Amino acid sequence: MARYVFVTGGVLSSLGKGITASSIGAIFKAQGYSVMIKKFDPYLNYNPGLMSPLQHGEVFVTEDGCEGDLDLGHYERFINENTNKTCDQTSGFIYYNVIEKERKGGFLGGTVQVIPHVTDEIKHSILEADSEYDIVIVEIGGTVGDIEGLPFLEAIRQLRFDVGDERVAYVHVTPVFYMKAAGELKTKPAQHSVQKLREIGISPDMLICRSELPLSDEIRRKLALFCNVKKEAVMSAVDAAPLYQVVMNMYQEGAAKELLAKFQMENRPADLSRWEKLVHTIKNPKQAITIAIVGKYVDVRDAYISLSEAMLHAGSVHHTKVEIKWIAAENLEMKEPAELLEGVHGILIPGGFGERGMQGKINATNYARNNDIPYLGVGSLGMQCAIIEYARSVLKIDDANCVEVDPKTKEPIITYIDGAGKPSNRAGEMRLGAHTETLAADSLLARIYGKLEVTERHRHRLEFNDHYRQRLIDAGMSIAAVDKYSGMVEAVELASHRWFIGCQFIPEYKSRPLAPHPIFVSFIAAALEYNSNS
Repeated sequence: MARYVFVTGGVLSSLGKGITASSIGAIFKAQGYSVMIKKFDPYLNYNPGLMSPLQHGEVFVTEDGCEGDLDLGHYERFINENTNKTCDQTSGFIYYNVIEKERKGGFLGGTVQVIPHVTDEIKHSILEADSEYDIVIVEIGGTVGDIEGLPFLEAIRQLRFDVGDERVAYVHVTPVFYMKAAGELKTKPAQHSVQKLREIGISPDMLICRSELPLSDEIRRKLALFCNVKKEAVMSAVDAAPLYQVVMNMYQEGAAKELLAKFQMENRPADLSRWEKLVHTIKNPKQAITIAIVGKYVDVRDAYISLSEAMLHAGSVHHTKVEIKWIAAENLEMKEPAELLEGVHGILIPGGFGERGMQGKINATNYARNNDIPYLGVGSLGMQCAIIEYARSVLKIDDANCVEVDPKTKEPIITYIDGAGKPSNRAGEMRLGAHTETLAADSLLARIYGKLEVTERHRHRLEFNDHYRQRLIDAGMSIAAVDKYSGMVEAVELASHRWFIGCQFIPEYKSRPLAPHPIFVSFIAAALEYNSNS
């Protein structure tokens, strides 16, 4: 029977609940326990699929096609397990299910209420597939005290009585601020946060205290006293870089040990040697290179969190610090590419939607191709830019374009999946989740993967127009991968170029710190070679 760790946050957002949950999960995994992590968010969107990355950050896609919160990426990277559609649910999703049941007569004509019907739906989602794991960690999004989060807090309060106190632990993440003028850490906001939680009926079993400085014994005793928590369960969580250092920090604080004691489970030895080696390598690079990421959302780095982490993972393989030069795609429409791209050792075009910044990305692609700089385009937009630029510059198809950018283009080299007009339902008609790709035997991708069939994740509604396939091949662009079942083009390469790949799947979703994605490992290797020869 699974045990449940419920992670809540107080005072303010962006405390690192996701990293905390992930790090504790990584320790449990290192102790030999099976672990899954779930995220419940209070906002009313059905999922984050239609939310702007400028507001919400990256939309993470799972193997089974869930468009989820970016924290799902952290979960997968830390516990090395694939999440799924049950692992990310919002108020909108929960209310939708309840209303759908009501419309089908599922409540026998009764009055539908937040308690018990909404809370029951939340509990059902939490308990789903619980028998598969020893420990399920559940992160509750938002901040204690927010009105929209109350049904979730009420649901996890009830679960303690539904499954038994010995199977439930509440972990509260709260800031402990350092007041420079006073020269000391202040615990009052943390105390009030716990007080608010206890008013709801939840008394935390553990405090994770985010602060600039380590907690003294005096501070720990004070928090334990006023928050009704054991002193041993007051954990100091200082700022850490890289993020993977938090695994060792939480282990040294004894977080897993305390939770296992609560669950009456064995505190097994944890082998964290691979994590320690990873962190040491990241902190002690032997060399450095610069990769330009030309994107639409570079002002919000969380919009590309999986991408930047994948670069970090790949850099560690080569004992290399990968310095990312973030470039707003629109700036490349106003300035000469050389002004912004000169001196970089690789150029990366990430995925995205819409016409804004498209020409800037195409200009960056042209600069990479003409200067033989390692180039990687990921996601549908990354491959689109590679194809459109080549069609315009080499095939001289001046009007070559994507129908999303120019619906009236006479040369729709990138079109919607069914070749029809713009979908009426923007949330639908997309290829989502894992698809199987067949790689060309003589391709760079085949050498990178070391096999001819791979599975990668997708999130797009546009495809290469097969009408142009032979013309591109005749002009020197090779088709490196196709969908195993539909034959649709999935990746292109240029054999005449030092290292040039455009793929419409999104490899960064599957990169793990202890298992970096081979495409990024190869890309960084090419950038290092370019640096040594330039």
